[in-house]
Amino acid sequence: MQIKIMQNVLQANEKKAAEIRTLLQQKKIFMLNLISSPGSGKTTLLEKTLPLLKEKYKVAVIEGDVETDKDARRLEKYGVPIALINTNGACHLESVSIEKAFSALDMDNLDLIFVENVGNLVCPAEFDIGEDAKVAILSTPEGDDKPMKYPLLFREATLVILNKTDLLEYVDFSLPNFYADIKKLKSDLPVIEAACKTNLGIDKWVEWLEAQIAKKKAR
Repeated sequence: MQIKIMQNVLQANEKKAAEIRTLLQQKKIFMLNLISSPGSGKTTLLEKTLPLLKEKYKVAVIEGDVETDKDARRLEKYGVPIALINTNGACHLESVSIEKAFSALDMDNLDLIFVENVGNLVCPAEFDIGEDAKVAILSTPEGDDKPMKYPLLFREATLVILNKTDLLEYVDFSLPNFYADIKKLKSDLPVIEAACKTNLGIDKWVEWLEAQIAKKKAR
């Protein structure tokens, strides 16, 4: 019975995700799903990104968190619309929650939506929320073994951001092992090496985003 219930939940989620994807295509909005462990740097990445994009594009953020509005408040100063979803214990966002968050946004006046998912490498990868792309963020202190330990996320991802590379000399992280594992899981998966605190890689990240927005507008 439990398996059947889970299947029903996933089927309902996928149906709503398909509706969201259709809506985003109609409105030419590129939406990406940021997935990582807690503390890997998702919010810091947004803090570095929003000032570079908000003058050129109409940007919004859907902020997912188990409790509190701390991350949403960190982003308030950048003057972009933010819709907060508190999951009250759930380890991921679902498509129904994303649809509800849209009601707090001007969907006729957006180019880009960032979804900062709940900090977790497992559950968020399993639930389609109608996004155009999943972006996996991994920080070097977590270790180079994470792609093989959590393979679904890296198989589903469109891009990987390897954050906190400025700490490589201080942590046990092998770049050759990391890239070898990435190649085994998804040979064409691009990786941007970054250090958000020092702005390393932010230019490449913004270039990638702008290319995705342009592709979506051209469809």
